[in-house]
Amino acid sequence: MSRAFVYAALISLASVAPAAAQGDAAHGAKVYAAQKCSICHSIAGKGNAKGPLDGIAGKLSADDLRAWIVDAVGQTAKTKAPRKPPMKNYVLPKEDLEALVAYLSSLKK
Repeated sequence: MSRAFVYAALISLASVAPAAAQGDAAHGAKVYAAQKCSICHSIAGKGNAKGPLDGIAGKLSADDLRAWIVDAVGQTAKTKAPRKPPMKNYVLPKEDLEALVAYLSSLKK
């Protein structure tokens, strides 16, 4: 393989990655709505103000966000989070889980 081909392939992949992440985030926003996350959380002033998620990407990594979604009970115990009612563990298809994490990761102040 020529170097030019390899460079061209890498450049094209780099330009696709941000678009894919945006697509995942858009799908994640739909998952957020479908799971009725706004009953306990808010984003941009919409939803329950007691659980704001604005700027969450600056506080938690994607791995931490994923852990909160799939093992909220364990995360609550680990962090001694006082939230009432406690968040439940969610079982989502992998695509939906990753999209929701991408969406939450896009929430920067």
